[in-house]
Order: sequence, then structure tokens, then C-alpha cells
Amino acid sequence: MAWDQVPGRRQAERDVVPPRIGSQQQFREELTRLRTGLGVSLAQLEQASQRQGKRLPPATVSNVLSRDRLPEWEFVADFLAACGLDEAQRGPWQQAWRELAAASPAAGGPDAAAAPPAPVPAPVPSPSPPPAVGPPPAPSPPAAHPGKPPAEPPAVTPPADGGRWRAWRAGLAPRRAAVAVCAALALAAAMGVYAFDQRDQNVEHGKQQQEERERQEKYRKEHCGTLNPALVTEAGGECTGVTDGLDRSDVFGSALEPVLTAIGAENHRATRDGQYVTIAFLAPLTSVGKAGKAKDLTLDQFVGEVEGAYTAVERANTDDGPLKIRLVLANMGSGELHWKDTVAALDGVENLVAVTGMGLSQQESVDAARALSGKDIPMVADLITADGFDTTGTIDSPKTGPERINGLVRVTLTNAAQLGALGAELDGDTRTAALVRTDVTPNGTRDFYTDSLYRDFRTVGGLKKHLDPAADFFFDPRGGAASILDTIGQNLCNTGHPVDTVYFAAREKYLPDFLQALSRRSCHRLPVTVVAGSDTAALDPKLLTGLNQEGEAPIAVLYASLPSATRLRGPGNSDHNLYDKFLDAFTGEHHGQKFPAGHATRGYWPVLAHDAVLTATTAIRNATTPTAPRPNRYAVLNHLYALTDGAVPAATGRFGIDTTGNRTKVPITIHRLGTTSTS
Repeated sequence: MAWDQVPGRRQAERDVVPPRIGSQQQFREELTRLRTGLGVSLAQLEQASQRQGKRLPPATVSNVLSRDRLPEWEFVADFLAACGLDEAQRGPWQQAWRELAAASPAAGGPDAAAAPPAPVPAPVPSPSPPPAVGPPPAPSPPAAHPGKPPAEPPAVTPPADGGRWRAWRAGLAPRRAAVAVCAALALAAAMGVYAFDQRDQNVEHGKQQQEERERQEKYRKEHCGTLNPALVTEAGGECTGVTDGLDRSDVFGSALEPVLTAIGAENHRATRDGQYVTIAFLAPLTSVGKAGKAKDLTLDQFVGEVEGAYTAVERANTDDGPLKIRLVLANMGSGELHWKDTVAALDGVENLVAVTGMGLSQQESVDAARALSGKDIPMVADLITADGFDTTGTIDSPKTGPERINGLVRVTLTNAAQLGALGAELDGDTRTAALVRTDVTPNGTRDFYTDSLYRDFRTVGGLKKHLDPAADFFFDPRGGAASILDTIGQNLCNTGHPVDTVYFAAREKYLPDFLQALSRRSCHRLPVTVVAGSDTAALDPKLLTGLNQEGEAPIAVLYASLPSATRLRGPGNSDHNLYDKFLDAFTGEHHGQKFPAGHATRGYWPVLAHDAVLTATTAIRNATTPTAPRPNRYAVLNHLYALTDGAVPAATGRFGIDTTGNRTKVPITIHRLGTTSTS
């Protein structure tokens, strides 16, 4: 894959020349960095090596690069070639390998660098030749300084007569001794220069090592403590981007660590045979505190959502088919602020055929969906309920007419369906209703979920009839919600008609503060019912129990959503066995990890995430044929819209996908909290 759509990744792709490498460990790390930077998976590496007549199984690569030693050059050469480096590009790597091999002769191979030559011992003097043999050999020249030609030896001629021969020989010994002393001094001088040079080289080498360590540390800090360029450390320490679980299991916080550990292990198992496709789960997986510092997730529904998605992948991989599913997490960050870079990072994910999750019903999710649609990537949303946030694209229709979001389907119920059920419930009542709303996110972008609720509260017949036109209250969360909600709560006591119902067109995150405000209003003895959207399922029912203890603030909450876990498992659900299978799989063991059962039953996020991934895997299975054993995104897109009614055996009940991108059958239940029991 090519990470070329993310800032800095084109440089990573071009950077096939190694930096200065000062240790064997760094050499191994640089090989890994090269592979991940070029977007080559272990499975792709093995396939490329096989095409070149080599064999680099993922287990072998992992084993060699984890051992505390310099790899054989033959392995390195095959590795680099499989990564796509030509002979010229492999040259600098070979030079770096030679230098390390010279410092560590244990590394071998046909191209191993020669070890430094061992010191040559001083020659043992030969016995003096007899006079009859002829003139003696010339003395050895003194050792030359490195880089200079050797000096010419002095010409020595023995006397002509034999009587003086002995005298000449007698005088030759001290002369030889002097020459030897000169040679020794010259050698010592040369060794001294060598020692100085070596010391300078060692100092320079140490500086290079330190610089490289600092570079590696800086790179890791910028990429969430990993060598994965698709992960980015944002301001405040929040980690965003894409991971397959094999980087670090804590990159998105400790709350997601168990499920990321399982994802990494499942992906390793799914890709070891090389025949797989990838599904991405796109969502805002981290949150940021008030001081702008990253913190762990505190809401179980986010964690349970990922656990539900993983459960569907693990179940899909238990069949006997050769094609396996790989799951990657794509984190858009708190408030989905980093959606653009995260979506761009998905361009580098190998064999990507579908994106699930898709975040919440807000502007950033719409922008992400349109960007993915432009790349013909199928999308299956799990939590998006805003009207028109589907294939039709009417969610943000321009004046010229809606622009389709081709490929976007969803598995949950729409706001119109929710409020239609609530309208039927309240149609025969006599009520006076106020409307509390917001239509922006804390980022200042449009919140289509609340905007859609507001429109439906004003248009659904059984609801609009109760509205007091003068009791319409708006708040902007960027100005702080708690204080204004207190004021709104008190203002409900000052309207022309006593308000006994509030239509709450805002996110559940603001609902606890609003309920507290209702309990403190001056007319708190007047019973009041809050009618809200489906995300109210995340509200802790104990809050209302505490507020209603003395009966002085009889507050009830009414919302429509999927059936509760109890109802999905009950005999009244004809597909209860499908939910039972989901729950059994969710609470089972996942490569040594366990997910709390409460995560699956507390709300509907986990089961919807499971059903979204199941919808994608169903389309993938239907698109897989003997002639197309690994379908591409276009084939999956075709089969996504070909899922007829009942084709998806979902945990929330069987359904299909219609031409607008919505599920064909959605079970809806009215839930009551507070003065009435939960259904």
C-alpha cells in the first residue's frame, strides 16, 4: 500500500535510502520502518519474494528482525528486493550492512564484509647465509605513513675482497639494528596517527548513533510511540489515524487495549495465508479533556462499539472459506476533528473493500462519507440516524438538489422512524410541549442528528400538535451547557401555559445536566416528561431514580429505539437465536482477551456495530466467486445493494438494504425511564 495521501507519507515512501545506521538494532528497525513506510504488509512481502523465486514467510521475517543480531545479507537483499528496491537502491543498505558486519564478524553470508586484517607479527630473522651464497638481502624498508609511497631503501654494496667481507658483516649488524629502530619508530608513528583517526571516527560514530536515537525518538513521538506513519500524535497527546492492532495495543488509550490486542492477533492469523480483504472501522475513538489533554475513553458504549465490530470479524473468520477478513481501526479523534487525515490514511490500507462505523450524524461524518464515496468505497454506518444521511444524500442538500452519497448504507433506525413511533404513542394525549434544541457541535459544525430531531418534532403529526410556539429554547454548547440549561429549566415555569412535556432535540451528553436543572426549577412539583432521541439509551437510569426519590420532581424520559437486550433475547423476537449467537460470541474468549457482558447489553452500540460489519461481510461473501476469490470494492458495492430483505442474519433481526441505503426491517420499541418502568 502507499501512504501517499497523508502528510509526510510521500517522503516516507521515497525514503528508501537508509539514514546513518550505528547499531544492529537500528538496522533491523530501519528495515521495518522501510517496509511500513512503503505500505508493504508481511503477506505482500511474502508474495513479492515468491515471484522473485525467494521465500520470506511472515514468521521468518518477524523472527529474523526480532533476534539481537545482524541479519544475513542474503536475507536483507531478498527483503529489500521484495519491498521493491532495485539494485542501485539496495547499494546504500549493503554498505551500511558491510560496516556493521565489519564491526561484528559473526554476521555471514556470501557478500559478507571482510573482517579487519589481523596484526602481522614481526618477521623472525633468518639465519645468516654462508659467505659462499652471495651478497645478503637488502634490509626491509621502514613502514610508510598511511597514504604516502614507501621510501626507497638505501643501496648497500659489500666489499669486493673476502677478508673484508667478515668486517663488512660485522658492521652490518648495528646498521640493521638502526634500520629496525627506524622502522619501529615509523610504525609507531603510523599507529599513533591511526589511533587518532580511529578515535575521531569513534567520536563521530557515537555522535551519529546519538543523532539517530534522537531521530527515532522524535519519529516515535510524532507517531504515537510507533513506527507506523498512519498514526499521528496530535496536540495534547491524542493519537489519531489507522492501526491494525500490531503497532501498540494502547495507542488509543487503555480502555481499548484489550480489543486492540485481540484485533492484532486476529489480523495476524487472518493474513498469514495471504488471502484476505480489509474492513476499516471509522469512528471518533478518543476524547480530549477540558484542558485540551488526551484522556482515556470513559463511556462504555465507545469501547463496546469496537468490541461488537471485532466480534463480527472473528465470527466471519471461523468459516472454512479461504478468504479472511482483516479489521483496522481508523480514529478520527475527539469530535471527529481529524477526519480528513484519517480518511486519507485509508488510501494506504491494503485490500480495503469497505468502511464501517462512520461516526455520528454530524458535518465531519458527512464530509468523510462524501470523500469515501468519491473513491467508490462501500460504507455501512452503524449509529447514524439523521434523516437523509444515506445514499440519497439529502442530509445536506444544496439548493440545486441532493447529491447522492453512493455506497453509504446504514443498519439503524432513522430519526423519522423514531419520532413517528413516539408520535403514535402521544397522539391521543393532551399536553403542552416546549422544545429545547441545539444544532451545532462543540466544534461549531452542524449537528445533523439534533437538527433532524428538531425538524421531526415540528412535523410529525402526533408531536407537533402539542407544541407551544412560544416555548422554543436554543443553546450553543460552545458557550457552556450547564448554566444555560439551568436557565431554560426555570424558564419552563414562566411560559403562558404550564409545560408538562419537553422535546429534547440535543445530544444525550447534555441530558443529565438538563434533568438536574428540571429538578431544581421553581415549579419542580409539576410532573414533566422529556421526549428525546435514540441516543438516550446511553443514559444511566439510576440518575432518574435519584431525582425521583421523594416524589417532588416526578420526571420521566421517553424515547424510541431498538428493543432492549432482554426483548431481543425473549420469545417475542422470532430472530432471538441470532441475538443469542452474537452475545455468546461477544462474551467468549478472543485470543486471551475477554469483553464484559455489560458492554453488549447496556446499550445498542455494540450490536449495531456488529450488524454493520456483518452486513459488509455478507456482501463480501456474496461477491466471492471461483473466478474472483478476492473481490474488490466495486464488487462489494454491487452486492451491498443486492442484499434483499432477510439477506443479512443480523443480531437485531434479519433485514436487507433498499435503494435509499436503509435497512428494510427495523424493530422499534418505546422506552420509558423514571416514573414508568423501562420496556
